[in-house]
Amino acid sequence: MNDPRPLYERAAAQFAVLLEAVTPSRLGDPTPCSEFDVRALLSHSVNGLYLMAHIGENGDWKSAPPPVSDFADNAWRESYRDAHQRFGEAWSDDAMLSSTVSSPWGEETSGHAMVGFALLETVAHGWDLSEALGRPVELDPVLAEAVIPMAHDALPAASRGGPVPFGAVREAPVGADAYDRLAAWLGREVPDRSHG
Repeated sequence: MNDPRPLYERAAAQFAVLLEAVTPSRLGDPTPCSEFDVRALLSHSVNGLYLMAHIGENGDWKSAPPPVSDFADNAWRESYRDAHQRFGEAWSDDAMLSSTVSSPWGEETSGHAMVGFALLETVAHGWDLSEALGRPVELDPVLAEAVIPMAHDALPAASRGGPVPFGAVREAPVGADAYDRLAAWLGREVPDRSHG
């Protein structure tokens, strides 16, 4: 993938559509990401974008401010839009993709890899949110197909546990679509949809 930013923009637009289905009454609903309910998933997603925007702006994650903890229940769409806009501005310069930045994973990485991680996170958590909300919209299959190879490279099955915040790889059901295969690779339990 020469430039992950166009696909990231496409994934962020999809996530924003899913946010339209989030009401305050759904914020306590569980998600397939077992440590997050909907509220915690959205907080993780928004704060993750803010952190990666800070890295794009400063080249270093250690000086980032602490995560925001007081999002209003009815302000998730605006919060996500603000974080997404800041992320896009921080990584808008083509030269940023070949830059070297400090990552929260304990090693330096390229700007390209950082934007690629934002793409992977946005697609994966879009699936989590979609499942939590009862699959309100059809997800863009191109996005999942694009990030599956990235997930295999960045998160090999043998590396799970410890500092890697993903569960063991699960077996996807026969006939699973790209999103379900991605989710299974990331350790999510994927329902068997073959019976309707």
